[in-house]
Amino acid sequence: MLPQSKLQDVFFTAFMAFVMVYAMICYNISLNAHGLQNFVFLAAFKEMIIMWPIAVALEIIFVGKLAQKLAFRFVTPGKDPMIMIVLAISSMSVCLMCPLMSLAATILFKDAGSEFVAVWLQTTAFNFPMALCWQIFFAGPLVRNVFGLVMRAIGKGKENN
Repeated sequence: MLPQSKLQDVFFTAFMAFVMVYAMICYNISLNAHGLQNFVFLAAFKEMIIMWPIAVALEIIFVGKLAQKLAFRFVTPGKDPMIMIVLAISSMSVCLMCPLMSLAATILFKDAGSEFVAVWLQTTAFNFPMALCWQIFFAGPLVRNVFGLVMRAIGKGKENN
């Protein structure tokens, strides 16, 4: 299920951003630690405080509409299967968000100095395959299913009142 109102869109965006940002922070901490370790799961919450609001703001203000516009250049709502539309929008979101969030992480958490552009490009290159796979195969389906369950439960609650 996809959002049907502005309020639902904000909730969906915040939830998706949380799942994506948390996973990507865990991934990046693991890269720096030369492997996944138990401390990563708690350490990620320190960066979440900063990175999650950035992701939500970018998505709501800029990326969401642009990702749809780009996706609709090669898929047509009402004509193409819904899965193709969802995959196209999700892919375009990753194409836009990955460099932007990598830029934010480079500015905030990496001491890049005079190698700033190189560090940002490397961060983006390392993050992109993980972000795309995580979005398409895990975060996207999980968030859409949980969102659908919540919206159906709210709908049934309204019917019973």
